[in-house]
Amino acid sequence: MTTVAPASPSLTPSPSAAPSLTSVFVRLKLSLLRNGLRQSAGRTAAYVTSIVVSALFAAVMLLAFVLLRGNGDADSITILLTGVLALSWTVMPLFVPTGDETLDPSRLVMLPLRPRPLVRALLVASLVGVGPVFTLLIGVGAALALARGTAGVVAALLAVPLLVLVCVALSRAVAAANVRLLTSRKGRDLAVLSGLVIAVGIQVVNFGAQRLSRAGGLSSLEPAAAVVGWLPPASAIGAVDSASEGDYALAAGRLLLTAVALGALVYWWQRSLVKLMTAPDGSTIGAADSGGRDRASTGLLGRLLPGGRTGTVMERSLRYIARDPKTKAAWITSLAIGAIVPLFNALQGTGSLYFACFASGMLGIQMYNQFGQDTSAFWMVAQTISTTKEAYAELRARAYALLLITLPYTVLVTAATAAVLGDWESLPEALGLAFALLGAMLATGAVTSARFPYSIPQDSAYKNVAPGQGGLAWISIFGGMLGGALLCAPVIGATIALHLTDQESLLWILLPAGAAYGALLAWGGLKLAAPATASRLPEILTAVSKG
Repeated sequence: MTTVAPASPSLTPSPSAAPSLTSVFVRLKLSLLRNGLRQSAGRTAAYVTSIVVSALFAAVMLLAFVLLRGNGDADSITILLTGVLALSWTVMPLFVPTGDETLDPSRLVMLPLRPRPLVRALLVASLVGVGPVFTLLIGVGAALALARGTAGVVAALLAVPLLVLVCVALSRAVAAANVRLLTSRKGRDLAVLSGLVIAVGIQVVNFGAQRLSRAGGLSSLEPAAAVVGWLPPASAIGAVDSASEGDYALAAGRLLLTAVALGALVYWWQRSLVKLMTAPDGSTIGAADSGGRDRASTGLLGRLLPGGRTGTVMERSLRYIARDPKTKAAWITSLAIGAIVPLFNALQGTGSLYFACFASGMLGIQMYNQFGQDTSAFWMVAQTISTTKEAYAELRARAYALLLITLPYTVLVTAATAAVLGDWESLPEALGLAFALLGAMLATGAVTSARFPYSIPQDSAYKNVAPGQGGLAWISIFGGMLGGALLCAPVIGATIALHLTDQESLLWILLPAGAAYGALLAWGGLKLAAPATASRLPEILTAVSKG
């Protein structure tokens, strides 16, 4: 009888220990970043540039915090700056939805992952990057500015990590809660508003700096800092100041408040991930009805607009404004800046009602390069134009579409500026100048659209001119703006003459005169551009189809 020897322990396969999910996500993040940088030299240069700029700015901020140490207003400044930093982390995923596409949770739906380990792994992996390191340096600088004594140092050691964790968790929670929106077309359109947010933010900072330079100085920040100091994660930096002042109970309360906020954010994030990975995607629900809604919307818009070619072209132009990302971005920027410049200057007490003409200029620019927004699809428009009359009808309808927005907006901005300044007497002359400038911009825009068309690349979010056509864009925009200003010279001269001759009682005449002169300029510009458009259709199609 034979016996079978038992298998040697060394020959028995032993399962290898599974790697930690957190380490896997960290390595995944590093690998994706490394592979992404290898895709193109431009992406690598942009990433390296962002690192250098962030490092330099962080070094300047650290030096500023060190110099701020011992200043009586150091607590107010550091707390408010921390609040602004947290606010930027909050809105960043809404306006830059693809800022960290490597950790899109919707890509993990098919993996058997439990919520808690997944949240922990994502949180740790989110700490890898330029943003978290920059936030860490800002937190260290804020702690250096406030920490005094052993209690202050201990509080700082707890506050800085809490600050970074809350900022990252806040950003991730907001992104996870809005991931369905951010991955849709409407969500991507939110990125268009990033330039607007930056423009408004710059004006707000400028306005605040001017207010701080007046009587009271930095002491006027104390009421705001007292409120923000209880809002996480700024409350963690406030705890450092409280501990340094010897108020240990208040410091502990602020640290506890920050820790509770961190737990609440992680819980919200986890709930959003569970909903994201278990709930069905309803993006296609009601798709069958969307056509009916679109038809109803088209019918309503069609009833409001004129019939024939004019209404069709106006509807097409308005839909470009509502749907095309590049056109929408240009309009949003123009609308924002056109209101920001006159109103903010008026609020600061340094403005003039004539600044409202800036709105007419910014919106009038939208008449420029009308055919460039059609791109290669301009061939369909060209098929409908065979005579100068048809070219004139096309340009006139596009001008009407612009006037539907620009006319009421110009009146609104001018009236709002007059209300802020309390200068209602100058409203008629300012409106007259604004209408004349708007007509001049429509006229020069029509001419430059026919003479200097250029292509707008659709595959790039940052390029608005095709390679080799930069000179055309400069000639079209700046040449047209200079021509528009020269065309307004009669109205400007009449305004100056009435003021110099002390005939202010006749300034109201500038309102109807400016409106009539602007309408005449627009009509003349359209008439002048129509023959060039009809005769240059092949050249226009070639120019707008590049890129």
